[in-house]
Amino acid sequence: MIMDDSDVNSNGCRSVPQLRRYPRVRVSAPFPCSFARVGRLRTGALEQGLGIVYDVSEKGVRVMTEAVITPGDRIAMQLRLPNQSTSMVIETATVRWGKEQIYGVEFEGVSPRDNQHLQAFMTHQSKAGARLTA
Repeated sequence: MIMDDSDVNSNGCRSVPQLRRYPRVRVSAPFPCSFARVGRLRTGALEQGLGIVYDVSEKGVRVMTEAVITPGDRIAMQLRLPNQSTSMVIETATVRWGKEQIYGVEFEGVSPRDNQHLQAFMTHQSKAGARLTA
């Protein structure tokens, strides 16, 4: 289950139990991503967009974008993790939640190579003290 941050109170304490299956880490320096809608397009919908990644897990990201996307949209993403020489390409991901211009996106498939890069990045960020407890 992917949860948004709407259930965190003003003190930063979660008001409901943690239900997240995959731990996530806040990135110390948010990084850009790009995405393109896959599948059927809505009339007037943008086919591509840019965003900024603020936290990442093994199965998804939290991204801010001005593009109009809605829960249920399927997108392909390109992420270039800091200190990586090549970009990761996520062939299919689903927008799971949205609040204002922030969205939770769940990856539907990550290659073993890209999964290794994600794990290494998350380990590095966790050691830097960026792991989210909520």
